[in-house]
Amino acid sequence: MFGLALRLTTRRADAEDALQEAWLRAASALASFGWRSSLRTWLCGFVVNCVREQRRSESPTADAVEGSFEAGIEGSLDVQAALCSIAPGYREVIVLHDVMGFTHEEVGALLGIEAGTSKSQLFRARGALRARLGPGRVAGGSRS
Repeated sequence: MFGLALRLTTRRADAEDALQEAWLRAASALASFGWRSSLRTWLCGFVVNCVREQRRSESPTADAVEGSFEAGIEGSLDVQAALCSIAPGYREVIVLHDVMGFTHEEVGALLGIEAGTSKSQLFRARGALRARLGPGRVAGGSRS
């Protein structure tokens, strides 16, 4: 869940705040979990919602992208910086589908969109990443 929060936000502190709020909400709502989805999907839904609320309540700063991710290999930092620079909706879909491994149906359920919308957003998100990283840097799998 922290990995998801970190990839959806632009700063580690924001990811930690979103994760803490997500755990608090999930713990208080656990009794209402109806097993209509996997526990993983249900918990990630809290993270996605907390990150979205956080994004709405804050105004982006120039430091957000620059200080987004600490240590790592240079190529990884390039990809993560590119992820931070694309539209939040694109970032959500590409992280949930390509990084976290959710199906388009699960992504749709988490984000409140149709599976077809998830597919088209993913296509556009990959294009946006390719544009920022240059040719050959983003693999476009056909997983559904």
